[in-house]
Amino acid sequence: MLRLLTLLFLLLAAPALAQAPDPYGQLAGDGYAEIEAGVSGLAASGDPRADAILAALSDGRLLVSPDKTLLIRQGNAVVDAKTGAPAADSPDLKPVRANNRVRRAIEAARGQLDLASPDPTKRRTAADAVFKARDAAALPALDAALARETHPGVRQALTEARAAVLLAKPGTAEADRIAAIPAIQARGDGDAMGILRGLAADPSEAVRSAAARGIAAIETRLAILGALQNVWYGISLGSVLLLAAIGLAITFGVMGVINMAHGEMVMLGAYTTYGVQELIRTQAPSLFGWSLAISIPCAFLVAGLMGVLIERFIIRFLYGRPLETLLATFGVSLVLQQGVRSLFGPTNREVGAPAFMSGAFDFYGLSITWGRMWIIVFALAVFLGLLFVLRKTSFGLKTRAVTQNRRMAAAMGIRTPYVDALTFGLGSGIAGIAGVALSQIDNVSPNLGQGYIIDSFLVVVFGGVGNLWGTLVAALTLGVVNKLAEPYIGAVLAKIGLLIFIILFIQKRPRGLFALKGRAVES
Repeated sequence: MLRLLTLLFLLLAAPALAQAPDPYGQLAGDGYAEIEAGVSGLAASGDPRADAILAALSDGRLLVSPDKTLLIRQGNAVVDAKTGAPAADSPDLKPVRANNRVRRAIEAARGQLDLASPDPTKRRTAADAVFKARDAAALPALDAALARETHPGVRQALTEARAAVLLAKPGTAEADRIAAIPAIQARGDGDAMGILRGLAADPSEAVRSAAARGIAAIETRLAILGALQNVWYGISLGSVLLLAAIGLAITFGVMGVINMAHGEMVMLGAYTTYGVQELIRTQAPSLFGWSLAISIPCAFLVAGLMGVLIERFIIRFLYGRPLETLLATFGVSLVLQQGVRSLFGPTNREVGAPAFMSGAFDFYGLSITWGRMWIIVFALAVFLGLLFVLRKTSFGLKTRAVTQNRRMAAAMGIRTPYVDALTFGLGSGIAGIAGVALSQIDNVSPNLGQGYIIDSFLVVVFGGVGNLWGTLVAALTLGVVNKLAEPYIGAVLAKIGLLIFIILFIQKRPRGLFALKGRAVES
């Protein structure tokens, strides 16, 4: 009797089993809806070749033969999708088609497959993929993954993905939808905002109220993150201004020379970086990762030597005549620009970024690019190095003495012309180092320095002529204020507003934020 009942059950279940959809047959179908169903079915089947097949479909390498057999192209060979066995190539093979819905289904399906990966990073990426796709078919896989997950970050991502699926799934109970909203709210990004806004038409008043509270909380969080992101951008801009202005602070402070060629020292440093990289590319490609480190001393020497030559052959004849020095250095800047155009051409030159300066990372919701972060670190290192030179060396002592009282320093036996030349060379060399950093974030062209010369003078005058700490504070202040004002009044009006502010500020404090002390300065 038991055997008879078993046979009867199998006979009754046979039609249902025969009608079970075959994901391979669906993938070989002609309609996008059928292919999409095949993707979901393959992911749920547990087939060990599912990920390879889905990857081939995503890359356009999944082929179908006239007899509806699925094949995968691997280089010049073709293999059977089910077994991986070699197959015969044929001009009749056609790629399986994929539209945007199919691609989203592929992303969600591969996410389901990666939920069981031993790699936490891969599991988190898979959870994010399911969160974006919000495919109800992934719910069993999410529940199973949550039951065994121990990593806190991955568990949070899985919880968010499950909540997103529940909110998108038709027929989810009201209590489950309300319970899912806090997980979406905790995510707190634009995707979470979009999901909660999609609940505005929900028939349940309780769900709509919970979604509205979640939206308000996310908007507050995003506003705070936006302000912090602008502060970061301002610090980044301030570090660039600091690099461009710190050399000018020394030159202007010690000698009172309005050096309009300072921007061209920055430009020379950038072109030196380009030249060093080109030499490394052709002669020692293995050293490319060290190209910026090699460029720093080279740029300092090239720009510093040019500064010494300018001081010795032009500026030393014009001390005490600020208008003439302004005109003379403006002429030098034109000569240097045209010289670079003649040597390298007027077009932009590409300067590559080493691996450690590429990409970005997320810091509590803030997007931090590695390149900008390293430029900030570099700017602070240059600032501290220059501070050490001026405070702890004999040359720095003489420089500060000449800055505060030139005649008294000369009476004490200090060779002020020698200090002038070396100081001008030091300021120009630091501008060359700034060019190394700016080559990573700006176009390397003959006009590179023109974009920073005015801002550099604003930083120096606002911070206090010849005061390094004033230059640091002024650069960071102007950078942050500029970036905070831009979203409200625009980039152009923000710069105009800063210029007006500095003009009014200088009327009240002509010596800037931090005025130098000394008899000659105060007289």
